[in-house]
Amino acid sequence: MHAKVMDALGQLPNELASALRPIIEDKNFDSTISPEQFEHLLAQTNLSDSDLRLALLPVAAAYAVVPISNFYVGAIVRGTSGRLYFGANMEFAGASMACTIHAEQSAISHAWIKGETGIKDVTINYSPCGHCRQFMNELNTAKELVIQLPERQPMTLQQYLPESFGPADLGIEDALLSDIDNGITIAEQSDLAVAACDAANRSHAPYSKNFSGVALKAKDGRVFVGMYAENAAFNPSLPPLQVALINMNMSGYKLSELVEAALVESAESQISQLARTQALLEALNPDIQMTYVAY
Repeated sequence: MHAKVMDALGQLPNELASALRPIIEDKNFDSTISPEQFEHLLAQTNLSDSDLRLALLPVAAAYAVVPISNFYVGAIVRGTSGRLYFGANMEFAGASMACTIHAEQSAISHAWIKGETGIKDVTINYSPCGHCRQFMNELNTAKELVIQLPERQPMTLQQYLPESFGPADLGIEDALLSDIDNGITIAEQSDLAVAACDAANRSHAPYSKNFSGVALKAKDGRVFVGMYAENAAFNPSLPPLQVALINMNMSGYKLSELVEAALVESAESQISQLARTQALLEALNPDIQMTYVAY
């Protein structure tokens, strides 16, 4: 668990901090709040649904990795299951600014990694930038998605992004977070490459067909996967390495604990994740071992 997450409890109202502490200190805490836990917090604090989510934002923002800006952004998304997922922005010193992960992308990817197939609402402590509005418009729930900001009434994504352009405009029916299996298999490889292949099977790449996945191994042997999240506007696409790094960060691991990586991607696509993956891994730690499989 990040020390800053525990420190964030001190920023919360006393009633909320007291009710939340046992949840966060539980050894099984995975940076999410179950529907039952959320109902308990509502009862203990007498806050409204939206006010409770807003009050929890300092906890989400505590996950931020911001060596460049020192600007902490937190996001909380609620999946169709009712579970809440924390997310925060991430920056990487020594790498391109294009590698940056926004808080909304982090929270959505966190939910996706853990099996959610839809997002109901997003709570953020700062207004979403245009990049994130377009990223969220890729979701299969984009038409109904509600955004909550501090000191504002909730608004739909479509109010924040009028006359939006998304997957449907390009004839894509399986939008981001749809339950899909790309049917990818690879020849016998390491366990890490197999994990990356499994992630590639869940990747959303309807425009380039670059179905790709990354698996990362920490010093203690734990593995974190990430899958490619492509966007109809192309630029807001989130590479599989970034999704895996979100997974690692939201699991309470420091990025300095990363020792090995595997990338699996299509050999026939007109794009590749290889150069960008290598560049970011090099910036994180030049000694990271990487396996590359093009199927």
